[in-house]
Amino acid sequence: MKKCILGIFITTSLVSVVSAQNVTEQVGEFGLTVGSAHYFGDLNNRARLNRPKPAVGVFFIKQFNNYLGVRASAHYAQVGYSDIYSKVDYQKRRNLSFNSDIVELAIQGDFNFFKFIPGDPNYIFTPFVSFGIGAFSYNPYAYYEDKKYYLKPLGTEGQNFPYTDPATGKTRKPYKNVAICFPIGAGIKYNLSNNVNLSFQVTHRLTMTDYLDDVSTTFVGIDKFPILNGQPSIAGILQDRSFETGTSIGVEGRQRGLSKQKDQYIIAEIGISFSITSYKCPSAK
Repeated sequence: MKKCILGIFITTSLVSVVSAQNVTEQVGEFGLTVGSAHYFGDLNNRARLNRPKPAVGVFFIKQFNNYLGVRASAHYAQVGYSDIYSKVDYQKRRNLSFNSDIVELAIQGDFNFFKFIPGDPNYIFTPFVSFGIGAFSYNPYAYYEDKKYYLKPLGTEGQNFPYTDPATGKTRKPYKNVAICFPIGAGIKYNLSNNVNLSFQVTHRLTMTDYLDDVSTTFVGIDKFPILNGQPSIAGILQDRSFETGTSIGVEGRQRGLSKQKDQYIIAEIGISFSITSYKCPSAK
């Protein structure tokens, strides 16, 4: 009888040890995303979603518990727009356009609304929100007669003269190619297996620049730009392309952009991630 009791005790102890070894917890995840990006700003001031462009990303999430985590991410995206897509007559006459590549690095806080435990069938789905801060590089360019021209070096709003705005008395200076952004997003996450997760997320970026599209303030007038061999320079041509739609409207002081509104962009993406787990001893309770 004593040997039987001892055997049961040993067997139970071994099962407990094996169970303890199999208890794991998620400490993080890393993954890849693919999706679309869209720009909002002086050329798309009515938030139309009619010209999406590709975006890809990578991310790592450090999970503090089943609800809270910190996300570090990197994205490459393309954005662009043209006045020809506008329904506003003035914008159609203005006839400006741009494209830009964006490279972004960001850090965000993630909050899961539901408990999320990969591998546990009771906790395999959750909506979440995310917000943080980042930095991104951009370099707007446009095409004229099938040639690509980067717009910042041209100083299309008089930044290279430098030009003093008569209305404000301020001298316009060249803008930088790197700016701060504030990502604010929401999404859903679903656990496919013990280590694989699927997600969908939409994140809007508020930025600290109004020159993502190279358009911000007022026209300076074509007469301010150099004349080369009797012809306007490429800077003078690209600062006011209304001549392609009729008579030129780019006289000095006339509105070219909306300087009080910063540019923005959004990325909608699908992601696949792989959980990083560690062993956890079960509670005595």
